[in-house]
Amino acid sequence: MTIIITAFERSPDGGKGLARDTRIRWALEEVGQPYEVRLVSFSAMKQAAHLALHPFGQIPTYEEGDLVLFETGAIVFHIAERHAGLLPEDANARARAIMWMFAALSTMEPPILELTTARLLEGDRSWAAQRMPLVADRVRNRLGPLSHHFGDADWLDGAFSAGDLMMVSVLLRVKASGLLDDTPNLAAYVARGEARPAYKRACDAQLAVAGNQQIG
Repeated sequence: MTIIITAFERSPDGGKGLARDTRIRWALEEVGQPYEVRLVSFSAMKQAAHLALHPFGQIPTYEEGDLVLFETGAIVFHIAERHAGLLPEDANARARAIMWMFAALSTMEPPILELTTARLLEGDRSWAAQRMPLVADRVRNRLGPLSHHFGDADWLDGAFSAGDLMMVSVLLRVKASGLLDDTPNLAAYVARGEARPAYKRACDAQLAVAGNQQIG
């Protein structure tokens, strides 16, 4: 059965790998599964056909036969369960990899998204100068404990797993802010994720869409 995912027709990040379809592309590249991409415009995302796949009108979605999924965590978990390469065979290590997937999405990502929103959508507000340091501190309060736990390891729990895929994807969102500079081990961790061939293939595929938009 052909796997079909949806992605932005015109990604707001211009193909920098921050759109959430990158996470799905990366997971599929890691496990060696081919897939097709259906590009969706912002207007089409709010129309009935797409809302039938994703009730909140977002991307990505995942279709495989009669299975339809949304939410990147659920999709990556499904891919990792169905195909070898993203979850350890040992039951305890597998549970820890899943734990780190939840930690990336539930603990690390919310303050990072808040920082992104503050910078991009609220930066011109009269109160932005007072609020921004508070938002940045919330991110630091997550990065610090993660850095301490991580130490000098290459990955979160031994070999690379779906937990690392999700964590690196989340941390990439804070890279441009410079906050990762305070935690060199996490900066190196993100760089290792970006250096993986599967990640590069995923980003190249997304960038190709952005490049075609610019040419057109």
